[in-house]
Amino acid sequence: MIELYPAIDLRDGAAVRLVQGDFARSTTFNEDPVSQAREFAREGATNLHVVDLDGALGGQPVHAPIVAQLAAAFPGAVQLGGGLRDRASVETAMATGVARVVVGTAVVEDDEFIRWAAARLGDKLVVSLDARDGMLATHGWTQVSDRAAVDVAADLARTGVRHLLYTDIGRDGTLGGPNLGALRKVAQAAPPLSILASGGISSLDDLTALAQLRVPNIRGVIVGRALYEGRFSVAEAIATLKTASR
Repeated sequence: MIELYPAIDLRDGAAVRLVQGDFARSTTFNEDPVSQAREFAREGATNLHVVDLDGALGGQPVHAPIVAQLAAAFPGAVQLGGGLRDRASVETAMATGVARVVVGTAVVEDDEFIRWAAARLGDKLVVSLDARDGMLATHGWTQVSDRAAVDVAADLARTGVRHLLYTDIGRDGTLGGPNLGALRKVAQAAPPLSILASGGISSLDDLTALAQLRVPNIRGVIVGRALYEGRFSVAEAIATLKTASR
């Protein structure tokens, strides 16, 4: 079954959502992200995806104290991304008590770092591939590289990385539906990797379509704005994924 990961994106200490990674198009949904995490847990969530947006933009983690509170308050597994581009930041993230860390920009900048992280963290490492029109974006989605996400995914399968998060930036925060074709290509390019999908989920039908791709290494889906806007609940999402995965 594909697992649900409700998202909490941290900006200035609040839970927000961006549109297509644009910091100028930010909506605050909860001034208290810890209470939001508890609410997701009450609704049945067992995973939580947290992004330090200020850290992603600045290049180093900013909200470690809040992340530690989230990890302590949420009874399931918390994974953290945003600004984790060197060994020190990864160690700091792990010290907050999260179950996994998500690195992104470092993929295209430092092969040695990725290999160190894979060896150091094993199953606790997630590599994030964020793409605009199929090309890898970096530095908090503010820069686009000349590498195709599909090619990077295939390369990562040979480094010891076990988990991959794929985001179609053009769909993220838009409620326009996921890019299922791109997701399938990335997943099929790296069959040893467990894939976490992100970007564009707007309805229970989108979750059904994702599950019915029947790509075995797609194991999870991140949902943000659709939950905050009440388009469906955590419980409904979990039930839909369970039914559609049969």
